Amino acid sequence: MTRSVAIVTGASSGIGRATAVRLARDFGAIAIAARSAEKLDEVGREIEAAGAEPLVLDLVLAEAASADTLVSRTLDRFGRIDALVNVAGAVAGLDLFEMTDTQWDAGMALKFHGARRLTIRAWDALKQTRGSVVFMSGNAAVIPKPGAAAVGTINAAIEALAKTFAERGIADGVQVNSISPGAIMTGRRLSMIEKAAASRKIALDDARRQVLDQACITRFGEAGEVAELIAFTVSPPARWMTGTVLRMDGGEVKSV
Repeated sequence: MTRSVAIVTGASSGIGRATAVRLARDFGAIAIAARSAEKLDEVGREIEAAGAEPLVLDLVLAEAASADTLVSRTLDRFGRIDALVNVAGAVAGLDLFEMTDTQWDAGMALKFHGARRLTIRAWDALKQTRGSVVFMSGNAAVIPKPGAAAVGTINAAIEALAKTFAERGIADGVQVNSISPGAIMTGRRLSMIEKAAASRKIALDDARRQVLDQACITRFGEAGEVAELIAFTVSPPARWMTGTVLRMDGGEVKSV
């Protein structure tokens, strides 16, 4: 029986890790990529436990050669690509007036150009399987935050990029969407809250509550919830949905 194959980037932690493990229930093989070899090995074991075969690749996706390496190794091992989920892309949350050109370039290199190059490199394989691509943006794309200037700007660019790929995908038979999570409780989110608590000299629970109050939501989301949305998005019942931004944010975005 032919196995379906998914690639998940940023798979060593957070949403990427949860997505890789969740998709292992639906796909026969999962290629995972990130910068942490030790953490990736742990995820690989979770994928095996869920019933799929893992391909673990320690890569820096900000480097141009990584896209070719990831796609080539996946095709050499499994012979096909049915889904590509672009999660990699932590962007520095720095003030608009403080960010240097180097910091801007670093954010673009990983989250925007990394995903762009990888999608282009995988496109022919995705055409053959009539596969699916998911990009990861975030609410900062539509909620301006001067203290996280690059986050919002790059997320907005990702959403525009996804729509452009989706337009091409209509003719090529490739489904493309983007997922925009709100305040998801990942290790990175917790670290940000801990730093805020320390700088403001308040308790951790108070810092958590401030984040929720500012977003006008009642709780943080979980990485597993986003993973379930991604699993649905690349599934056959969602096939006619393309060029769409799917927001999972507890109601943080209020605009129509």
